[in-house]
Amino acid sequence: MLTAFARAFRTPDLRKKLLFTLGILVIYRLGAHIPVPGINYKNVQTCIDQTKSGQGLFSLVNMFSGGALLQITIFALGVMPYITASIILQLLTVVIPRLEALKKEGQSGQAKITQYTRYLTIALAVLQGTGLVAVARNGALFGNCPVGNQIVPNQSIFTTVTMVITMTAGTALIMWLGELVTDRGIGNGMSILMFTSIAAQFPSALWAIKLQGKLVDGWLEFGLVILCGLAMVALVVFVEQAQRRVPVQYAKRMIGRRSYGGTSTYIPLKVNQAGVIPVIFASSLLYIPALLVQFTNSKAGWAQWVQANLVKGDHPIYMVTYFLLIVFFAFFYVAISFNPEEVADNMKKYGGFIPGIRAGRPTAEYLSYVLNRITWPGSLYLGLIALVPTVALVTLNANQNFPFGGTSILIIVGVGLETVKQIESQLQQRNYEGFLR
Repeated sequence: MLTAFARAFRTPDLRKKLLFTLGILVIYRLGAHIPVPGINYKNVQTCIDQTKSGQGLFSLVNMFSGGALLQITIFALGVMPYITASIILQLLTVVIPRLEALKKEGQSGQAKITQYTRYLTIALAVLQGTGLVAVARNGALFGNCPVGNQIVPNQSIFTTVTMVITMTAGTALIMWLGELVTDRGIGNGMSILMFTSIAAQFPSALWAIKLQGKLVDGWLEFGLVILCGLAMVALVVFVEQAQRRVPVQYAKRMIGRRSYGGTSTYIPLKVNQAGVIPVIFASSLLYIPALLVQFTNSKAGWAQWVQANLVKGDHPIYMVTYFLLIVFFAFFYVAISFNPEEVADNMKKYGGFIPGIRAGRPTAEYLSYVLNRITWPGSLYLGLIALVPTVALVTLNANQNFPFGGTSILIIVGVGLETVKQIESQLQQRNYEGFLR
């Protein structure tokens, strides 16, 4: 693999793409450390050092921002607005005929959907930026921090608007940087930025586990976490690469003197067809009750129940609810993202059929049957992987940003595999050996 990387850097055009991608990542990480105007940076650092209570509620967004959320920097919102906008547009494509028609138009229609995604990203950035400023002003961002209400000393309208505009501009810049990587670099730009944000927190999270450990000055816990991480990476790679290949045969057709068709291929149905989306959906949905309690400061019975059962991630009710939501959203997302009837119609149109299955409706029913069967192990796998940080929180007394688990490990492995495949394919186009010999 190291030899393949060396050969990649010897190839002029591939070297330019890799260096360009690295340069964009450096700019992205620099922006994650520039504070927003109007913030008392010293008080922010004091709250981060003294309390970790804010990370439990905002851990998902903080992870996608590479820790910039709690630092309240210009890139505090990270890629989360773009991810949310992309998911919303993908869901609306199923229910809005106009978007469905654009999706079928090919490249021109996809360009319009991308433009709508950009507009929605800016709108969500304004909304999330306003919410972040409001939480920072009332001192709720860091829980019981003594100087939590002094993070924004000047609470005038002008300062608030400036902070929101700055964070919205930061989100727009992140979106532009991601598109630059997609066009001129290696891999999908937004995925690479997500990968960087999550990987940037690994060293500090691992060292925090070492400092909190009690056995052999924490080195035993540190070693156990590393072994657990390697085992999880191997498991995630195995499941992410697993797929059910449904064979498809195309009949021969004579057009003039030439024969067309007669080829054999397959439809690859992944075990984890939904990817990381169900984990994001479930996490976001479980944050809503806690956010309502935090904003309303209610002392009612329902608020106390939410505080006792749904705020702490190690509570059994939270764990069971989280697991069931992931399983539900796995089936839900697969149902809206893969249309067996459309696939069956396309196969019938071009003379394709599954051996032993009649074309048309029987083919669609067979694909639905196969998809439901492989989605079960995929959804259970997602639920178990997502609960790993909670188990670590109980057994190792780790913080809620435990590195090897849940959304972080799924994104890192998935993006890493996809990026390596793209580099390998470009090496093979130049008659070089790939990463695997």
